[in-house]
Amino acid sequence: QVQLEESGGGLVKPAGTLTLTCEISGSSIGSYAMYWYRQPPKKAREMVASISSDGGRPDYADPVRGRFLISRDNAKSTVFLEMNNLNEDDPARYLCNVFAFTSSGGQDYWGQGTQVTVSS
Repeated sequence: QVQLEESGGGLVKPAGTLTLTCEISGSSIGSYAMYWYRQPPKKAREMVASISSDGGRPDYADPVRGRFLISRDNAKSTVFLEMNNLNEDDPARYLCNVFAFTSSGGQDYWGQGTQVTVSS
């Protein structure tokens, strides 16, 4: 059973920084691209960052490009999202995602998410 657990969310002031962590268990993530999504209140879920299996090809949604940094530590089955210069458009529940294969086949796995609030 693949499980993802996000942490690191919280309340931060505008222009502040938070680093989110996603810990994966039940599977080695070294073969999979990893994704961070966010879901603001009453809005659709959107992808904010992705990273290739070897960490060599990070990609970002336009609203966060230049402010967010995705990274990974395959040895620790952990993915990070460093969020800098947070603004009023960033509050959301942030979720980690992987499409992984197990003996049951391939499917999307999601964590419960971690809440990010930006307020002065």
